[in-house]
Amino acid sequence: MTQSFWIAATVLIILALAFVLYPLFFHRREAVKQTDLRNQNLMAYRTRMAELERERQLGTIDDEAYQQLYDELAGAMLDDVPEDHTPEKKVPGRKAAMAVALISVLVVPAAAVYLYDEWGALDGVEALATMQELGDSDEARVAQMNKLTEQLRSRLEASPDNPDGWAMLGQTYMRLERHEDAAWAFRKLADSVESDDQSRAVALGLSAQALFFQNQGAMTRAVTQAIEDARALNPDEVNSLGLLGIHAFSQENYRKAIEYWERIQEVAPDHPQLTSIQGGIKEAYSRLGEQPPEPASPAPDANAEGVTVRVTLDDAFSEDIPEDTTLFLFARAANTQSGPPLAVVRLTAGALPVEMRLDNRHAMSPQAVISSADEVVVTARLTRSGNINAQPGDWQGSTDTPVPVSEEAGAPVAVVIDQQLTGG
Repeated sequence: MTQSFWIAATVLIILALAFVLYPLFFHRREAVKQTDLRNQNLMAYRTRMAELERERQLGTIDDEAYQQLYDELAGAMLDDVPEDHTPEKKVPGRKAAMAVALISVLVVPAAAVYLYDEWGALDGVEALATMQELGDSDEARVAQMNKLTEQLRSRLEASPDNPDGWAMLGQTYMRLERHEDAAWAFRKLADSVESDDQSRAVALGLSAQALFFQNQGAMTRAVTQAIEDARALNPDEVNSLGLLGIHAFSQENYRKAIEYWERIQEVAPDHPQLTSIQGGIKEAYSRLGEQPPEPASPAPDANAEGVTVRVTLDDAFSEDIPEDTTLFLFARAANTQSGPPLAVVRLTAGALPVEMRLDNRHAMSPQAVISSADEVVVTARLTRSGNINAQPGDWQGSTDTPVPVSEEAGAPVAVVIDQQLTGG
């Protein structure tokens, strides 16, 4: 990336110098040519006049012939040398051009490098490029991921004010099972979002999770401290609650484990590991010799703007997709191909067919909610990578036309997962 950037920058600097230097040299040469031509014409005129004068004195031509030839020569000369032409003053043109050229060669590149160093963002561009390459990586490219991870780490250490970069770095370390490095990266993420208590709590909870895995499920002092730091900012930080539930379960304190895990259900109903959490709750009740309580049906929200969809899987793929395959159901504003979805739900293939109401509860951020759009396109995507971004091999289906966003539930809109994505 750096080499490509500097090659492009050098080419642009050379072009800038060409605009400065070309007029100095080539325009001056043209002026010199014009001046030389006029001087040659004047010299020829003077030489011919001298010859006419000599011929008249020798008697070769008479006065009448001399006057006729003189008039013809003068007329021809006026065509070549205009009457208003005045000889150019001699100026030190070449020396001035060389001085300007030398100054330009020194100043233009130096100014370009200095100004880019002051106002440019090469580190950010390189970090983004590395993040994008990491996002396209998979387990079969571990060596490449390690290399890219170290590049991203170096750039983030040089420019640490990049929360997205630290989050990507921590997640990649987790995928590589470098849990100690992941805990460090999530701590750096917490430092980069210091003014946002909720985001800082999540980062500290992720750090605690990485340390927990690093210590093979032991609740060490470092893990406990990270959990306490996270819950001091947000008592319902879900990563911390999950670890506390696991620890309580391992200590056969099943009632406490149920308490922690049921709290996650309440505060994060769309948690990506909700199925596993519900399985843990069920197992904890079983260990207690009790039946889990029946879940209460939520009261419908009459004022919730959104869309209701029913997602099904085409029979052609039913035998190819394991039940634990990640299912993303999301809505984007119509005629929009980029930016975050306005609503997103994460499930598994085992939930299909499923009917779901997408509303503001499923927003990824308060600034991008489904109620802000008039129409949306709903997409269902099954992916083995667990990444919401489309990957070759994912299975997908979308609504054929934009769906109006309204308060009326109405009949669900059908979304059929009936195509498999290919590369390129």
